[in-house]
Amino acid sequence: MAATPAWPPRSAPRLFVDGAISAGEQRVLDGPQAHYLGRVMRVGEGDAVILCDDVTGEWAARVVSASKREIVLDPVEMLRPREDVPDFTLCPALLKKPRFDQVLEKATELGVAKIRPVVTRRCVADSLNMERARTVVTEAAEQCARTALPELFEPVSLAQLLRDWPEDAVLWFADEMGDAPPAATAFAERLPPAGLLIGPEGGFDDGEREDVRGFLQARPVTLGPRILRAETAAIAATAVWMGAMGDWGAVD
Repeated sequence: MAATPAWPPRSAPRLFVDGAISAGEQRVLDGPQAHYLGRVMRVGEGDAVILCDDVTGEWAARVVSASKREIVLDPVEMLRPREDVPDFTLCPALLKKPRFDQVLEKATELGVAKIRPVVTRRCVADSLNMERARTVVTEAAEQCARTALPELFEPVSLAQLLRDWPEDAVLWFADEMGDAPPAATAFAERLPPAGLLIGPEGGFDDGEREDVRGFLQARPVTLGPRILRAETAAIAATAVWMGAMGDWGAVD
């Protein structure tokens, strides 16, 4: 006798939707989401779709009807509650669009709770298309099966970031100049909440470095003997923190 196929199947498409989901409360998707499900994934009546709402968690939904313009879904059961993510904020200096998109995507995959873009004197970009950035973050969360979206903030100046930084959080910053402890060693000495500040291409200028080093909650770290590209530094250092103090290890 053939085994009953698992439902929902692992191959079911995943989407984040606005507003809290509840069992039996149908959802009507239109626009790009309907196009993706209907034209790209070719879902039909009875097929499964995984929905996440960034509020309650992850739900299995069944397609009630599918047309060219809209997909009607019936949430059947909650599969997982919204995940608890480590209280970690990535503060990357703005980069050119393709490289900053990579930072947004990989930071989401790695599990950061917040992303606070920073504008510094050597930044080659001084603005961020927030709609596009949210799309990048959302699609990355869907791809890696996150049930919680990272909170994405408008870019601020370095001075404003330091001014608004919470008193109970350490702010690690990657400093390629001067004497600093290795990131993995330093990270393991401080419990969350924590943040990580990464400079732009060319690094912080002397005045900015002085401002950060003079900030009460700031702690410098080194990312090794090689000079890393800004996007590499942001991704690598986030991975190191997740391994030392995040949800990759056994830290309680």
